[in-house]
Order: sequence, then C-alpha cells, then structure tokens
Amino acid sequence: MNAQPHARFPTQTLPPWRRAVLKVGSSLLSEAGQLTTRNAQALARFIAASRSAGREVVLVSSGAVAAGRAQLARTSTLSGGLVLRQALAALGQTQMIALWQSLIDVPVAQVLLSHDDLRNRRRYLNARNTLLELLKLGALPVVNENDTVAVEELKLGDNDNLAAMVAALIDADLLLIASDVDGLYSAHPQRDPDAKPVLLVDALTPQIFAMAGDAGSALGTGGMRTKLEAARKATSAGIATVLFNGTNAATIDELAGGMLRGTRIVAAGTRLAARKHWLRHAPGAHAAAIQIDAGAARALRDGKSLLPGGIVAVDGDFARGDLVDIVLIETGGAENSIARGLTQYSSNEARRIAGKKSTAIEAILGFSYGDTLVHRDDLVVFDAALPA
Repeated sequence: MNAQPHARFPTQTLPPWRRAVLKVGSSLLSEAGQLTTRNAQALARFIAASRSAGREVVLVSSGAVAAGRAQLARTSTLSGGLVLRQALAALGQTQMIALWQSLIDVPVAQVLLSHDDLRNRRRYLNARNTLLELLKLGALPVVNENDTVAVEELKLGDNDNLAAMVAALIDADLLLIASDVDGLYSAHPQRDPDAKPVLLVDALTPQIFAMAGDAGSALGTGGMRTKLEAARKATSAGIATVLFNGTNAATIDELAGGMLRGTRIVAAGTRLAARKHWLRHAPGAHAAAIQIDAGAARALRDGKSLLPGGIVAVDGDFARGDLVDIVLIETGGAENSIARGLTQYSSNEARRIAGKKSTAIEAILGFSYGDTLVHRDDLVVFDAALPA
C-alpha cells in the first residue's frame, strides 16, 4: 500500500514525549516466511537513539507465530487452526526475542501478557510494576500477547490494541505504531488515485474510521481499522498516537530526530485528566472505604498522597489495586466522601498499618509496596467536599 510520489506524507513535528510504546507488526519482521532484521535494524536504531536522549521505550512486537512457522519444514501442509497457532507462538517466541537482542545493546526482557492480566486489578498492578522496574533497570521490555495459552485473546485480540493497553498501563506519553503503510489515507491509495494522506486527526469520528481498510498482510492480524481502534484506546487515556511506515529507514531515522512522516492522532486531553476522570467514575470495591482524619484530608487537598498515618479505620474488604472511597468522619458522625483512589495495600494490610508511620510498614507487614496507601497519581479529590 505504498503511496504514489504525489501522495507522500510530508514531515511534521513529533509530539514531545518521555516514555513511549513502540508497536512493530509481523509484516515488518518476516520475509518469505523467515524472520529478518531488514526493517528491525532501523527500528532498533530509533530505540537506541531514544534511550541515549534519556527517553524510555517499551516494545510490543509481533512475529512469534511467523517465526515458529519458519522453523517447521513442511509449512504448507500444516493445519490445526487455533491450537496450531498456539504451538507456533511457543516455538517462535524465543526466536523473536533473540532477533531483538541481537540488535539492541542492552538487556532485552520478555514480558508475555494476556487481556486477563490487564483486566484483573492485582495482576494489572503486578504487570505495571514489573515493566516500570525493567525500565528503571535500563532493560528493554519486549511485550507480546501470551498466545500460547490465551485462547480467546489469540482469536479476538491483536497487538495494536495490546500496545494501546500497555501504553495506558505504564503511563506512556506516546504510542508509535509501525506497519508496512505510510499512514492513514482518505481512501485506499492503491485503488483510488485521488487518495490523500491524512496528516492530523483531531478526533476519531465515524468518518475517520470509514477511511480505514482491512488487513493488508497475510502475516498480520489487523489492518488500519485495528490501528485506529488502538489509537482510540490510547488517545482516550490522554496518549498521543502516531502511525508510520516501518519499512522506510529514512522515516524511522527522522523519528529519532523528532520528525514524523505519517499520521498523528491527537490525545483527548492530558493523561492525568483522563486518569482522574476514570478514577472519579469507575465502579469501586463494594462497600469498601478508608476513613481518614482531618489532617490527612487537608494533605489530600494540597495534592499529597494518602499515608497510613492518616487512616482512622478501614471499612469492608478490598484487594491491592482496588478502587476505594476515602471518607472523612465529620462532627456528629456523618461520613463525607472526599476522594477515591487505587489502594497499594489490601484491606487487611491497611488495617494493620493504619495510624502508623510509613517507615514502619515493612516491619509490620514483613514487606512494603511503598510509603503511600494511595499515591496522588492514583487519587482523585472531590474539591467541593474538602475541609478548609
């Protein structure tokens, strides 16, 4: 789906970013049924240049199924549907990781996720903490869907949408989707000579989705529509998204210089605003609440985190990572819900450290998930309900 010269994408400024998720499709890593470094080399240079500039990159890479298929001699006679694809993913995963390790001069870490890992709050937090710790250690996390065991996800999922979920998981500033097309066009560029490059998308309207075609590669699981669906997930979380041609080394080198030759999709507000909106409106743990004193309420008003020292009581049962209400018991015993947030400790753990200093958490519990019960980034405060 390469554009004619008159329809080429001009360069535009890449949105500023500090942490990004880069998604690479199967079509970029396979050639004649074999894994190849032809396109991966330029993408690896981009990752290295970004890291040298003090930025962080998480890579979401397809290619395991294609690599597994390449290992078997009689690929044309293989049959077995979903189960076969699961086996091929298991065979090819190590080859795909080895390919990236051969091109990256830092440790490469394999992270396999299923959609269940991103739906379950406890597993969500564990995945988030692992990825952030890998970044802190200077490694390159390479994420793929756990195709070997995730039957439903393998059948229905795709790595474009997984990349968007990972971007939200790690609070990325930018989602970069590399494929074998230059970006979004107003129509199919191979079928319509009047197709125009779409440089900027302010909102993902039905008209924008109507421009998208189906999958263009036998190795891929989704076409432009899945990329726009992924962009919708990312931009609704406040994460800008860009689409670019990962087969064009010059385009990739321009990315490292802060220039984009592709489509930029604008984030719907800031990441923090999107997260606060979700915290305010998402369903919380049933009948669960953390009671705090007036001093803790004032600290929340001033933009600080909730520390265990400000906890008066814990109501109900909740797990680590659950969304819970934070209430202030006012004069006369009335409960005033002043905030809600994601707790770093379960209800039983919170009861044990309630009223204690943060420095005592590890001594009391035998472990520590951090000094805060609810971090300010995981907290939304109802301003009208706060005490002066």
